[in-house]
Amino acid sequence: MQSLLFTPIDLRGVRLRNRIVVAPMLTYAAENGYAQDIHTIHYGKLAYGGAGLVMVESTKADPRGASTPRDLGIWKDDFLPGLTKIAETIKTYGAAAGIQLGHSGRKARRSVPWEGREPLASHPGLDRGEEWELVAPSEIAHSNGWFMPRALSIADIEELIEGYGIATERVMKAGFDVLEIHGAHGYLMHQFLSPIANQRTDKYGGSDENRMRFALEVVDRVRESWPEDKPLFLRVSAVDEGGWTVADSARVARAIKAHGVDVIDCSSGGMTPGGSVVTSGGPARYGYQVPYAEYIRKHADVMTMAVGLIIHADQAEAILQSGQADLVALGREMLNNPNWPMDAATKLGIEDPYSMVPPLYAYYLQKRTQADFGGRPSTWRESIETAWAASDNTD
Repeated sequence: MQSLLFTPIDLRGVRLRNRIVVAPMLTYAAENGYAQDIHTIHYGKLAYGGAGLVMVESTKADPRGASTPRDLGIWKDDFLPGLTKIAETIKTYGAAAGIQLGHSGRKARRSVPWEGREPLASHPGLDRGEEWELVAPSEIAHSNGWFMPRALSIADIEELIEGYGIATERVMKAGFDVLEIHGAHGYLMHQFLSPIANQRTDKYGGSDENRMRFALEVVDRVRESWPEDKPLFLRVSAVDEGGWTVADSARVARAIKAHGVDVIDCSSGGMTPGGSVVTSGGPARYGYQVPYAEYIRKHADVMTMAVGLIIHADQAEAILQSGQADLVALGREMLNNPNWPMDAATKLGIEDPYSMVPPLYAYYLQKRTQADFGGRPSTWRESIETAWAASDNTD
């Protein structure tokens, strides 16, 4: 059986060397929106390990939309040098460079996770030190203990949509290959889609069609500035705690595909504090969100990306072989093992798995795995254990 995990895939005019994607994960390392050296090191390391696509974290086209004071920004040209360096580094090591555009809406202005991820009563704005205003579709706080946002006016919405378009132009200038719009996890686009967060009575609220309007108009504006030969992803919460269903997401996916989205990135949850949907009602299990990718792929006739506790090589391969998704995304597992693609290739019996990493790593890692002790190939661990057993180890 030919591995699909390590078969290249063409997305419009962009070829990924394999189907392994590094999921967008916030690093909370920016300074007033500016990328730092740690971003280049971090994303370069993930590309170095052999992934097909490295997706840079949620980057904000509007400073009000930052989740924390440490989010990356793309709301002005000043950010381009840092973002360009990240994209160039990713591509130097053979991966495609992707970036996610997001806006946190009423969930903005929080402390970083290791400081509690708590809503901040006030904080200087990230652009010019102006007051950091919370905005959302409706004047409804995320939950008790969260702060009330201002409901966006029609003019505000139009300005935000244009901001996505201008940010897309900067993404293009920075040299990224793939663009993803963040429409999940209780953030702004998800808020517009949700009837519990969006209680507007104008053309952006009420009916399913009206609540979908913001997402469609953002996609249309992004597609105006994003080249026809480059793919566009949309991340969705396929289900959430507020009653949103995978059938609702499939309906959105069908509509959004017609507006130029190529891949639906299928996550879940986020509409309530600490919310994470697990269909079993218990703790998250391996691949617990994969069925959402399968359902949307089947019912919306669109390519999907599966994400969520995808850990093992054979698990990732099975997702693709069974037609549940077209791509698999790994997050924390990649942090644990940045060389996961090479490791997966070894376990799946892919020919010359060490060719996936640069020669510096390939040379030493191959020696580590296949060392010659007494004429017999052995793993380092086996060799050490054999030597230990043969020694006088009575101490």
